[in-house]
Amino acid sequence: MQAIVNWTEDLSFQCKTDTGKTLTLDGNGTDLTPMEAVLLSVGACSSVDVVEIMKKARQPLIECSCRLTAKRADDAPRVFTDIHATYIVKGDDINEKHLKRAVALSTEKYCSVMLMLNAKVNITTYYVIE
Repeated sequence: MQAIVNWTEDLSFQCKTDTGKTLTLDGNGTDLTPMEAVLLSVGACSSVDVVEIMKKARQPLIECSCRLTAKRADDAPRVFTDIHATYIVKGDDINEKHLKRAVALSTEKYCSVMLMLNAKVNITTYYVIE
């Protein structure tokens, strides 16, 4: 995997992956900030796992969302200290046991973004079936 990040102006950067996908990140907050991108990556990466595991368990998901709350250190570097992820799923007859397992497997084994942060960030999860 490769990527390039080009400074465009002020604190704005155009990011491009070797697959041609692009993203604008901005240190001023005009666009998505790098830290926001990391937080969103936690939710997206783990949600991919949850959806895939639930599909393999033949659980009839209709919706899956991940609400994230993060706390950052007060002083520089302002790293994440805590991240809480709540997974909200909708579907017909979703088995709680399967969802609990899917969230645990993602958090502990499969989500590479969470696992990279795990040593330094307190990551907690919760799930809701609607």
